[in-house]
Amino acid sequence: MNKKHLEAIFYSTGGVAALVVILIAVNFLLGTFNARVDLTQGSVYTLSQGTKSILGKLEAPVKIRLYYSQGSSTVPVGLKTFAKRVEDLLREFERAGSGKVIIEKLNPEPDSEAEDSAALDGIEGQLTNTQEKFYLGLSVNFLDQKAALPVLAPDREQLLEYDITRAITRVASTAKPVVGIMSALPVLGRPLNPMLKQQPTEPWVLATELQNIFTVKKVELNAEKIPDDIKVLLVIHPRDVSETTEYALDQFILRGGKMIAFLDSYAYFDQQPDMQNPLGGNAAGQSTFYRLLKHWGLAMEMGKVVGDLTYASGAGPRILPTLLSLSADALNKEDVVMSQLGTMLVPFASAFTGKPAEGLTQTVLAQSSPNAMLVDLIIATLSGEPSTRGFQPAGSPYPLAIRLTGKFKTAFPEGKPKPYEPPAKTKKEPDTKADEPKGEPQLKESAQENSVVLVSDVDLLTDGAAVEVQEVFGQRLIVPRNGNLNFAQSLVEQVSGDFDLTKLRSRAAFTRPLTVIQQMEARAQQSYLGKIKELEDNLQQTQEKLTALQKGRAGAQSTMMSPEQQAELDNFKKKAIETRRDLKELRKNLRVESEALQFWTKVVNIGMVPLLVTLLGLGLALARRRRTVAK
Repeated sequence: MNKKHLEAIFYSTGGVAALVVILIAVNFLLGTFNARVDLTQGSVYTLSQGTKSILGKLEAPVKIRLYYSQGSSTVPVGLKTFAKRVEDLLREFERAGSGKVIIEKLNPEPDSEAEDSAALDGIEGQLTNTQEKFYLGLSVNFLDQKAALPVLAPDREQLLEYDITRAITRVASTAKPVVGIMSALPVLGRPLNPMLKQQPTEPWVLATELQNIFTVKKVELNAEKIPDDIKVLLVIHPRDVSETTEYALDQFILRGGKMIAFLDSYAYFDQQPDMQNPLGGNAAGQSTFYRLLKHWGLAMEMGKVVGDLTYASGAGPRILPTLLSLSADALNKEDVVMSQLGTMLVPFASAFTGKPAEGLTQTVLAQSSPNAMLVDLIIATLSGEPSTRGFQPAGSPYPLAIRLTGKFKTAFPEGKPKPYEPPAKTKKEPDTKADEPKGEPQLKESAQENSVVLVSDVDLLTDGAAVEVQEVFGQRLIVPRNGNLNFAQSLVEQVSGDFDLTKLRSRAAFTRPLTVIQQMEARAQQSYLGKIKELEDNLQQTQEKLTALQKGRAGAQSTMMSPEQQAELDNFKKKAIETRRDLKELRKNLRVESEALQFWTKVVNIGMVPLLVTLLGLGLALARRRRTVAK
């Protein structure tokens, strides 16, 4: 069969029909394969492995209702674009759920059944600039359990996957998790005790907020065993904790319990009698885990606190380098808990040192800046010039909050430590321990991976540092001062759910800044500061020369400027004018370069794809024409 005969068959009616059948068959076969490739930086369209693991363990279908006011002309364009990305993310949940995640999309128009359903599911309507109501929220339903995300906001888009996954784990749980609180401080409040002359205190706001979500139980500081029903243990300031209690915490972790520990070498709000001061007085309490930290490969400086000039509070004569006002740059942006805290106030923080033991991985949640050093406790509360005298930055940041992850091994390989017994003053009694019941078998290693969060400060949890309590019309109103309260609550919420929640990453942002422009601005800022520093140095040198020349003169003439002084002053003025001109030119060049780069970036982003398509079409047309001419 020659070539012409094949072409005749191909272009015949039967050939065209056969080709259509083949194309339909190929399309059907390819449609059975669902292959997607996420080429975005940060994989913004891909679910985390932790979310996929949680969805894979669902025992019954989860229904997610998305309430979105479609067709409303008053909804901002940016919000509509965000709503489209929410739908894309929910489709990823549906795909990963393999039939266990059902998505329903409802349009709650005014006076509709969908609007009534939104109210029943706890979805809140928002008002536009024209005072029209629109909805963008979702609810998660599992059997008879329900959780709502009343308002979905673009500002929290990076945590949207985490919020939805956390809601799924919350409704899939049949009972409230039990959270234990172990502390040397009255976190849960303190009753009146006339014998010890102690006044009653209210529970900390942290404890009150946790009681609204969890079942909270108190665990004594000298506990020899952590109750089995406690899933999360919040240890706050374990002052003078015994090895027996450390052993109880060790076994709690090995059997899968989650621990969040706040330790401190200078707990300012825990004033204890100073035994080293013969005149009496009080000193800040200290707390740590001596045995556990050492076994995990870590240590904490007990005689020092972190001073940081970058994150110092106050300025000038009121600067306090040890009262750290941490910005977002000090917090781990990749962690779902830390990425949206904004700021934290950390008073007199300690620092963790060392490297994690084999089998454990350390993730830094919060850290100081490189412009920090460890200062002695005696100057911890000094402010102004005395607090910065002799300040020598370490050049590297200090970890302030860390998460250890992995398979933990016991810190007590020799077994449970024996409780302290005073020396016997009488004749030794017969050994009766053989008749005592044996305790629980010791765990040597955790069966699965676990995590422990360690924070090197306690004061950040107190009401004075975390919140502001206001009285409004006779009602007690709690206003957060910073992200401290959110930090502790989010940690407990995260570890109280499925362990896979700790593996969730903070999703990358859909909008990316022009980093080249930011780098240009940073370099220009450095040059700008360098010019100012040069100007200040010239001023100081001129002042020193003027003073030296002034001292060389005597009598009434000392109040008059000599020719040398006048020449030196004129020279300084000339340099100042030149420096200011250079600064002005620097700012002008930066503005011109920045605007030009932004313009060409838009040109490339907007015009590149149409240009490439046009060139490709022209290329194909020319190639086809050449083949035609050649024939």
